Amino acid sequence: MSEAPHTESELIERAAAGDSDAFGALVTPHLSLFHNGIRRILGNTADTQDALQDALMSIHRDLPKFEGRSRFSSWGYKVCLNAALMVRRSRVRIHDMERPEPLALGPFDERGHHTETERLPEWQVEAQAHALVERQEMRECLTRALDELPDSHRIVFVLKDLEDWETDDIARHLQLTPGTVRQRLHRSRVLLQARLRAHVLGGRP
Repeated sequence: MSEAPHTESELIERAAAGDSDAFGALVTPHLSLFHNGIRRILGNTADTQDALQDALMSIHRDLPKFEGRSRFSSWGYKVCLNAALMVRRSRVRIHDMERPEPLALGPFDERGHHTETERLPEWQVEAQAHALVERQEMRECLTRALDELPDSHRIVFVLKDLEDWETDDIARHLQLTPGTVRQRLHRSRVLLQARLRAHVLGGRP
């Protein structure tokens, strides 16, 4: 008779005691969440993998200190964000970063557009290709603009506008006042808006 699946709290207890199998079972369901959170901060694939490995080691090391006041996924996610910030602080600024590719889900992309272009009329293929280029250019422009923000402002923008955190949660996590969070968020939005407007108008910020 197979062993019944362990609850998350049981896995946490076993992993904290040094059970590597339990640790693997604990973190595996959350790897996509952790990876995506780090990727939003770093953008670069190699750096993302390095930060994820650092974060997993930190989670493993600090798991005995986890008191269960929040969900494990939330706690681990914050550890991952901290690891991403540490990588950003230590790495040499790289302007020519890898850009995330649009996800293709079967014959459709993430926006529902057909990806089997050989079956589409030529004018539709051309229009779709043009729209894809525009979206990719805008994504690259936003990524560059985010990369140019100071770390202190970028993390606030990412947590608030991309990850949808509450202002008070950001303030508590980053040890800032809510007013400082709002100030940095406003400044980040102004800078990003100016950069994107310049891109749309074909100029330079």
